[in-house]
Amino acid sequence: MIDPRRIERLQEVFDAAYGSSDAPRVLAVAPARSEIAGNHTDHEGGEVIAGALDRAIVGVAAANGLDVIRVTSAGFDPVEVSLDSLEPRADERVTTAGIVRGMAACMAATGREPAGFDIVMDSDIPAGGGLSSSAALELALGRAMELLWEGREVGAVELARMGQAAENRYFGKPCGLMDQLSIAVGGLANLDFADEGEPGCRSLAFDFADHGYALCLVEVGCDHAAFTDEYAAVPQEMQAVAAAFGEARLDEVGADDFDAALPALRERLGDRAVLRALHYWREDSLVAARWEALTDGDMDRFLELTRESGASSAMFLQNVSAPGAYQPAMVALALAERLLAGRGACRIHGGGFGGSIQAFVPLDAVDGFRSAMDGWLGDGACQVYGISEEGARASWL
Repeated sequence: MIDPRRIERLQEVFDAAYGSSDAPRVLAVAPARSEIAGNHTDHEGGEVIAGALDRAIVGVAAANGLDVIRVTSAGFDPVEVSLDSLEPRADERVTTAGIVRGMAACMAATGREPAGFDIVMDSDIPAGGGLSSSAALELALGRAMELLWEGREVGAVELARMGQAAENRYFGKPCGLMDQLSIAVGGLANLDFADEGEPGCRSLAFDFADHGYALCLVEVGCDHAAFTDEYAAVPQEMQAVAAAFGEARLDEVGADDFDAALPALRERLGDRAVLRALHYWREDSLVAARWEALTDGDMDRFLELTRESGASSAMFLQNVSAPGAYQPAMVALALAERLLAGRGACRIHGGGFGGSIQAFVPLDAVDGFRSAMDGWLGDGACQVYGISEEGARASWL
């Protein structure tokens, strides 16, 4: 549920930016997401557990009668995207304009006629913190376009694929589908990407607080966008291993075949690619075990497996530390482990390197944990999140 006062403020900003008119307005909402389990498994055909969070991008939009989309977002420069061409543009890579044009192109592919509109947005999702603010932006824009441009209904999987295409082809980040699908579906979900055409999805009503723990995400003090090349190397190296067997993804490679080819793979691709492949199979099995633990309400088992996952990401996947002296995520993990002192669990969150870490903190330790992490990493670095049952959506105001 979005606070009505937030919607009212957005309406006022819209009037100030674009003037008051009789054009019907749309409310678009897309939540953040947390990767609960499955670090870099989605793009290799594996499973993840993801949760939509109680933070969101919220937008108010209306048709403007022009051939341009105009975006106003709190804290960012205004953006204008002409609809005369929907092809990717090199000068829009890693920009909001690229995402807008990409989503417009994807929605046009459903048979809709693109038309200009104005949208005012605000977000309480920390940018660059690994909570998929870019995917939330994609899906909020997509749901707004779905209503503003006449056409058929767009399902959650289709919308998620649109967001992924916009991010891959227009924004320039080689992400998997997990972020967008989690935000499209909402709630806590086990997502299976073995079938690229139709990902599997199972939902579970689960409140970590009911089991004595808070879900905390801690910003490490470094936007993960600073490590885009390091992030991109992870799927590239995993898929290089798959390609050595004539396959596209690691889920298509047999373990026995991999073991037999191990010496040649090390020689040809290097040890890091081999280690990242080993992480994939380990982490994928840990996802299944963690889903079973959550389904059984066995929090102790879930935490034990989460610690194993964190170790695999750090040692084998190697998406915690980039080369050199700058190690913001590893420092944050070391501090969190010291504070937890064997209770709860912590691990790298999302793509890794920068962004955020995830910690499951006993409720009686949350205040002390937050205070200490904020003292070390900055006020507000540590936030407590809940799971949002609603995914990306839009409605007429």
